[in-house]
Amino acid sequence: MTYNIPEIKIAVSFDKNLKKSELVKITSSRDAYEVFKRVFNADTFDWCEEVVMLCVNNSNKVVGFYKVSSGGMTGTIIDVRMIFTTALKSLATGIIIAHNHPSGTLTPSEADKSITRKIKEAGQFLDIKVLDHLIITDESYFSFVDEGIF
Repeated sequence: MTYNIPEIKIAVSFDKNLKKSELVKITSSRDAYEVFKRVFNADTFDWCEEVVMLCVNNSNKVVGFYKVSSGGMTGTIIDVRMIFTTALKSLATGIIIAHNHPSGTLTPSEADKSITRKIKEAGQFLDIKVLDHLIITDESYFSFVDEGIF
């Protein structure tokens, strides 16, 4: 009997023209907010909730970003497995998660707090630091770390 067994290929692609010295270093929640403002989709930011993650190396330099999910006006799904698949594939030692609130409110919901705990626990198990989770609007941000919720 013959079996067709698919090969799984995992690849990471980095911009070879980009020098490590040119990578953005995250030293605060404000730094992360400024980076996230550049990578969120500006065309849908005010009406579509999205989740984006930054993958950082051991020096807290951003090696890349990944759009985790895109939803509706009031929510989106966060699959923790997708977050850590991306972190592992990118060889990240840390991640920062952010999602926007099209309503403009910066107050985290119970669902926001719950998923943040779940992501943090998964990171501890995999030895990948979850450095922060931000809720962002076009005017400001809420940092789970800065507010002591993390």
